[in-house]
Amino acid sequence: MATALSHYLESIRDNLRLDLSTEREVITELEAHIEDRLQELKEAGLSEEEAASTCVGLLGSAKLVAGRIYEAHSQGSWRQALLASMPHLLFALLFALNWWRGIGWLLVTLALVLGMAVYGWWRGKPTWLFPWLGYSLLPVVGAGLLLLYLPRGWSWLAIIIYIPLALWLLYSIVVQTIKRDWLYSSLMLFPVPIIIGWFLAIELGGRFPGFSTQRLYQLAPWMGLSFLALGVSVAIFIRLRQRWLKVAILAVSGFLTLAMVATQAGGKLDLAAFLILIVVMFGLFLSPALVERKIRHHYKQPLA
Repeated sequence: MATALSHYLESIRDNLRLDLSTEREVITELEAHIEDRLQELKEAGLSEEEAASTCVGLLGSAKLVAGRIYEAHSQGSWRQALLASMPHLLFALLFALNWWRGIGWLLVTLALVLGMAVYGWWRGKPTWLFPWLGYSLLPVVGAGLLLLYLPRGWSWLAIIIYIPLALWLLYSIVVQTIKRDWLYSSLMLFPVPIIIGWFLAIELGGRFPGFSTQRLYQLAPWMGLSFLALGVSVAIFIRLRQRWLKVAILAVSGFLTLAMVATQAGGKLDLAAFLILIVVMFGLFLSPALVERKIRHHYKQPLA
């Protein structure tokens, strides 16, 4: 195939943002269509280079073609939507039914989350994986919090070792996710501001892990409702075709859920803390897009 067409197909592939199996299928079909069109143009008397240039002109902008293909193939099935929303629904049940009181339910939930995350990662990173991947990082966060309550000398030593390892793990996962689509990194980090908000609302303070459960009992139904809202939002995200609507559902639902957290916090989450959480939410939401742009720019730089 002519060089111009090869570059054209590569540009489409770079902008598709589909899973590998769908991408291969789409590119194969497109190559077959282009080959047929190229042959027709050459039979009409055009040289190979002229036929390739004409073919590219007829197809139009690679980004526009990739965008149309994305919209045609980006809508997930109801099965994928259910699988993607499941980790949020599990945590909703954990608090709504007060299962958080039993260490057994907590361990089962975390084991299921980790198992699904590992399974999805090795199965080609399907769309439903990324919410599971986000919750699979909770043990890492929990371990970091527990380090704060070690004896003073040991805590600093542990934190110095822990922080580089935790950042390396997070960076590795986020970069691998961004290579698929920055929007899935945002989907993975979607519950983080909500979890931080509830963490502040239940007043852990300096008493962790021995805090009073009364506050948690009071807020548990609302915590369950917030995770239910996240699950519904993720299901809608998976079913939508248009990319801008996917962005909008994450931004709007995240903001409204944070507002609910602030309302139910009973003064424990003041306006300043709420605004900081909003900044954190949009920072986590938009930073993957900036990282993706940097990665793409790096790979497109010519070798010296």
